[in-house]
Amino acid sequence: MTEYKQTKIIKMSERFIILIIVLFSIGFFNPSLSNASKIDELRNKIEDRNTNITELEKEIEEYQEELEKVGDEKKSLNNEIYRLNLDRKKLSTDLNLTDNKIQSTSLSIEKLAMDVIDKENRISNNMIALSESIRMINEYDTNSLVEILLASNDISEFWQDIDNIERFQVGVREKTSELLGLKISLESDKSDQEEKKRDLNNYRSDVADQKQVVDYNKREKDQLLSLTKNKEENYKIVLAEKERLMEEFEQELRDLESQLEIEIDPNSIPSTGYGVITWPLDSPYITQYFGKTAFSTKNPQVYNGKGHTGIDFRASVGTKIKSVSGGTVRSVGNTDSYPPKCYSYGKWVLVDHNNGLSSLYAHLSVIKVSAGQAVNKGDVIGYSGNTGYSTGPHLHFSLYATKGVQVKQFTNSINCKDKFIPLAPYNAYLNPLSYLPKL
Repeated sequence: MTEYKQTKIIKMSERFIILIIVLFSIGFFNPSLSNASKIDELRNKIEDRNTNITELEKEIEEYQEELEKVGDEKKSLNNEIYRLNLDRKKLSTDLNLTDNKIQSTSLSIEKLAMDVIDKENRISNNMIALSESIRMINEYDTNSLVEILLASNDISEFWQDIDNIERFQVGVREKTSELLGLKISLESDKSDQEEKKRDLNNYRSDVADQKQVVDYNKREKDQLLSLTKNKEENYKIVLAEKERLMEEFEQELRDLESQLEIEIDPNSIPSTGYGVITWPLDSPYITQYFGKTAFSTKNPQVYNGKGHTGIDFRASVGTKIKSVSGGTVRSVGNTDSYPPKCYSYGKWVLVDHNNGLSSLYAHLSVIKVSAGQAVNKGDVIGYSGNTGYSTGPHLHFSLYATKGVQVKQFTNSINCKDKFIPLAPYNAYLNPLSYLPKL
């Protein structure tokens, strides 16, 4: 063997040792620790926010339970003021909760971003080290074992070099596998980051919505105090007048609907069955059922002897109302939009679904959708309220055969002149419980 080749092999052996030292220093064998303390700090902040979120959710639950108790009590001015104040406190806590979710999600995004940078750096460093190690191994492979033996000072050094090469080759294979794992983990982190960003945008949208609901709550309380001048006897007069106007409207509505003669093809709507549509609220609690309920029987002047045309859900002001199925918003309206006061549906949304059914959501405080907008099952279309004729916050939900429901303007109405309201013949009204999931 020439002296030049011996020198070359010795130099390669030296470079091999140096490379191992370098690979340790850049993190080939150990994960990067440069961002560890910062990530730990972010993790602690996220845990603090999540603790706050849990406490706020518990507080909201307590407000909700109190609101349900108030809703079951006899109507009085004191109870109504108390209910409005509870609504305000709950809505303020809702805002605080959403703000904490925004901050927690922002911290999670920051942590994920650091995880992404860390993994990208590790991948980059490992790729550099891997390519250099492969190049050197290829150089070693061009020399025979005899040449390497002759270049060594002694036999033990030779076997040590061979052992180093073998161990290093094993390390290369392991790090190649680790790179693949890092790549998969990186893609997952990036996907999580995008999902968190979508959550963040949704939370920010929720804040804007909740602020509208808070404003609605304030206007409702101010209006009540203005009408009653904080006197119980005035409140009773206001309630009685609302009932009288509602009776007039219901009679007008039934008269108009009785004139509609629309044949409904049974094949144009789905067969009855549990789960054809989903619940319009996350936690459904029915306060009045469809048809000839005890309440509708006791109040035939309101329901014209035909019973309740939908189902009512208990829903405190600001509860998210969701589309029960995919479809298109046919129309939205607000019968309280301008005088005279129309004790009807208040703010309402009518959605035509893709299966021949249409759904109505009434007495909303805030409408989130517009006519012509496509919606998916579970999309938020508005927030519950106490608009129109309502003896307390709730959601009125009606289900129709699509071909039977129309949106008409009340041109000759006494109290609802020129307001747009959904109308349907009685045979177009469907019992929602025939299509909703089992209660």
